[in-house]
Amino acid sequence: MPESANLFDLIAARAPNPGKLALETADATSLAYGELFARSAQAAHALVELGVKPGDRVAAQIEKSTDVIVVALACLRAGAVLLPLNTAYTLAELEYFLGDAEPALILCRPDSLEPVRTLARKLGLPRVDSLGDKRDGTFSESIAAAPAVFETVPRASGDLAAILYTSGTTGRSKGAMLTHENLASNALALVESWRFTAADRLIHALPVFHTHGLFVAVNVALISGATMIYMSRFDPDAVIAALPQATSMMGVPTFYTRLLDHAGLGRAICANMRLFVSGSAPLLAETHHSWRERTGFSILERYGMTETNMITSNPYDGERRPGTVGFALPGVSVRIANPDDGTPVRPGEVGVIEVKGPNVFAGYWRMPEKTAQEFRADGFFITGDLARVDQDGYIHIVGRAKDLVISGGFNVYPKEVETEIDAIEGVLESAVFGVAHPDFGEGVTAAVVTRQGTTLTERAILAALAGRLAKFKAPKRVIIVESLPRNAMGKVQKAALRESYKDIYRG
Repeated sequence: MPESANLFDLIAARAPNPGKLALETADATSLAYGELFARSAQAAHALVELGVKPGDRVAAQIEKSTDVIVVALACLRAGAVLLPLNTAYTLAELEYFLGDAEPALILCRPDSLEPVRTLARKLGLPRVDSLGDKRDGTFSESIAAAPAVFETVPRASGDLAAILYTSGTTGRSKGAMLTHENLASNALALVESWRFTAADRLIHALPVFHTHGLFVAVNVALISGATMIYMSRFDPDAVIAALPQATSMMGVPTFYTRLLDHAGLGRAICANMRLFVSGSAPLLAETHHSWRERTGFSILERYGMTETNMITSNPYDGERRPGTVGFALPGVSVRIANPDDGTPVRPGEVGVIEVKGPNVFAGYWRMPEKTAQEFRADGFFITGDLARVDQDGYIHIVGRAKDLVISGGFNVYPKEVETEIDAIEGVLESAVFGVAHPDFGEGVTAAVVTRQGTTLTERAILAALAGRLAKFKAPKRVIIVESLPRNAMGKVQKAALRESYKDIYRG
């Protein structure tokens, strides 16, 4: 690795010819590697001019464009800490993240500039600029006016590169602190495991505000010198059209189920492909089998978390076993342990997945006590996911110790949704849980008990939630029930709800 542990230095050291395309788009914003590095230098200058110092946070809630990657690289080069935020978050949701992270700069969409500036004044935050997907906005103007050469700030391996907010099912959201080493080591392990080279052309239709789209897909492509066929969103027609010119794709299960519904999908159109990867949510075995039958390819499923980057992967060579997440990645230690004391369980027994390695985050932002609770004394991080290992060593995830719902690749925290539902007039109580969904991996589902004398319906509850929650958090179905199942201690039995409604999205 270069003398500096800055992730950008690693990317630059492995870059191909400056004229080779890094980001290929359908509009005029494609960037060759040389252009990407030059524009990131301009953006790094712009950050510094706006007062961003090494270690400062830069929050970005902006639409997907090539400039999202420019900003990410600029933050690395300036020594800043990127805080990517889901574009679906409402102002009410945004307030917590900005108040907790206290960014030196907030980048938002041009049409959100004034509302976000009002929020920033309320929180005492210094600067808000805008950046649009058409290279418009105040920050885009700053980029255009800046020099195209920048001396990248040296970083130590343990310096922060990003903060991504995540959460369990209770309590407030937690900012997972990711270091330059976390991101660099994981990208190198994936390049090795998945055989990425400069000859690859990766279909990138993922969002770029979370680990999968931003750190897995982008970092793997840039570190291998590959070209990204960079799409603003997932569109089955666009993906089908790109497949003959592509070699690889990373997606969530929803991508694959929707492509299977497309008449254009077949073996001939995939003739140039070598790899399809799925993650962020469980891939149904039936989807795996249908994809293989239709295309001749076995989807490679892997497993990771915001806090750990990628942990395991099915093999590139050898059997990609449906319903499993394969084996630990190079340099990553994984054990299946007793949740109570961390002692390893016997093969075949269910335990909690625990992980240790250079991929594991530095802790939760400003939450030292919570960080300490999530690590064993020997340094293993407790994921909260339950799994078993079969006789061949493949890891099977069987559930989650916590009731986190992963829908369409996004984390949904039941307590947050329940709070909004319970605030609706006429609702007595609610329970939110995940149920297997053919498109989204899990569908957010709510069981609601209404007060006597009310006539609340599923449609009325969903309408009341509109505007209060990001769309990916909103329940796909609301079931009106007389009471919630509880144990002897009065705790709601979400496992019983999942079992009762396990077929609600089937057929």
